[in-house]
Amino acid sequence: MATHIHITPCSSSSSSLTFSSEFNGYKPRKCCFLKWVSQVRPRNYARNSFQIKSSNGHPLNAVSMQDGMDGSPLGKGIKPEEKEVFFDFSDPQEVQSTLSITVVGASGDLAKKKIFPALFALYYEDCLPENFIVFGYARTKLTDEELRNMISGTLTCRIDKRENCEDKMEQFLKRCFYHSGQYNSEEHFAELDSKLKEKELRLLPVVTLENASFQTGKVSNRLFYLSTPPNIFVDVVRCCSLKASSANGWTRVIVEKPFGRDSESSAELTRCLKQYLTEDQIFRIDHYLGKELVENLSVLRFSNLVFEPLWSRNYIRNVQFIFSEDFGTEGRGGYFDHYGIIRDIMQNHLLQILALFAMETPVSLDAEDIRNEKVKVLRSMKPLLLQDVIVGQYKGHNKGGRAYPGYTDDSTVPNNSLTPTFAAAALFINNARWDGVPFLMKAGKALHTKRAEIRVQFRHVPGNLYKRNFGTDLDKATNELVLRVQPDEAIYLKINNKVPGLGMRLDRSDLNLLFRARYPREVPDAYERLLLDAIAGERRLFIRSDELDAAWSLFTPLLKELEDKKIVPELYPYGSRGPVGAHYLAAKYNVRWGDLSSEDS
Repeated sequence: MATHIHITPCSSSSSSLTFSSEFNGYKPRKCCFLKWVSQVRPRNYARNSFQIKSSNGHPLNAVSMQDGMDGSPLGKGIKPEEKEVFFDFSDPQEVQSTLSITVVGASGDLAKKKIFPALFALYYEDCLPENFIVFGYARTKLTDEELRNMISGTLTCRIDKRENCEDKMEQFLKRCFYHSGQYNSEEHFAELDSKLKEKELRLLPVVTLENASFQTGKVSNRLFYLSTPPNIFVDVVRCCSLKASSANGWTRVIVEKPFGRDSESSAELTRCLKQYLTEDQIFRIDHYLGKELVENLSVLRFSNLVFEPLWSRNYIRNVQFIFSEDFGTEGRGGYFDHYGIIRDIMQNHLLQILALFAMETPVSLDAEDIRNEKVKVLRSMKPLLLQDVIVGQYKGHNKGGRAYPGYTDDSTVPNNSLTPTFAAAALFINNARWDGVPFLMKAGKALHTKRAEIRVQFRHVPGNLYKRNFGTDLDKATNELVLRVQPDEAIYLKINNKVPGLGMRLDRSDLNLLFRARYPREVPDAYERLLLDAIAGERRLFIRSDELDAAWSLFTPLLKELEDKKIVPELYPYGSRGPVGAHYLAAKYNVRWGDLSSEDS
């Protein structure tokens, strides 16, 4: 039932609506939740963001202030016959909420290069709620101004360069603050909590009536982004939960990968986090799930009749998930050597994309329905065998008069390291849709190009009338669907067609959707989408604990065998296409890597 405040109409002498001077100049913000996100799926951003709920998920109205406020300052001098103004506290537009975003580990590279720029991009596009603040928290001693100076160099406006870019940047930086403290200190997080409360109070409008002032409704929502090493996740979560949680709104925590090194450490991390948080409060982020083309994968499949009937073993010969970087560890070897390419890329990024690709049609676009189908795929996968895996490590190489260092030349890497910088694997799904179809993964550093793509190779046309026009290489006649995740996002389908002329000469051409040509507006960064989803409470692109368990169950036995047997990785030159063994692995299943043709180089 709506709760109303009965007050006399505002006048210059008796009442006014004011904001704290610290945030003057900020106009009410128009929510853009549906501005650039896909219109295909009903995320209900506005509803999720502005419908105030308590930590148990039930609607939370402001404190009851009904008639009969005898003796209260607000009740004095109000006459029944006077015109009434109503504030409906059950209306999300009148129950004001604040959003406090705390970036823990604010002085690190990820925060500076990705998180703060993503938050500014959301602010620039009017996608953040009206009443928000951003706090940085780290051990480094900084003032508010020093934080602002540190991140200002990484903030960029959209390509369209609207006229108010500099003003927006200045306004955003005024909402950024800093608190220094230890990651395991409850006392320091209590100090952070005091600062958050102080800023949150200043964000809300104050109604002044003669001798009294009050705020129209106050619900404080808090989001913590853990941009820290994984060994301190639990300490930070403990301190956040016990000393800096919201008292009357929601509290959510975004956790960056890696989520452990194997099944045992991942399960222990989950167990420790759940001592202080519920599963609904934990947002395990995999930024690849926020990539535009990964988002488009399910749209392409489920909203186009031409693809869904073909999405099975009857028509698809193999599926390839390819990730390559054209640079090495270059100073990050200490971190990378502890994890390796399988843990860093394959177990999370590529496996998550595989699950999205191969899942059955979900009941709805609800987060839990989609994640349920992904878990079914992961649990249906055959155990990953050592003979279906190739590991490699890049070595020093001279090219074009320039010397490229090997992996073990990095001063942060042990000289005798066996950590793979490249891996290729063949995986199989034991279900009726995908039985016998090889899903090939390939990921590596210091390769010849930078790319991430999904390649779907279809079966040969049975009894192809034009077989002799292709010669003995039937792979040239194979249709292939390619989703290029990065760089230069694109979707293209390789088809066969006749070359114009009097003869019968066939050629393979691309039906191409190049995003920068079709959609000239800049594609949002993955972190922008995922931050916006976390604020809205949308969990579809975040990893659930049982998904994590299933993913580690697949890779942990393999990783243990590699380490126990001390498998020596095959060396490959810096800037090459990777170890030769990867080609033999593909050939074992009658597959040719799709990125080897000259047109895809």
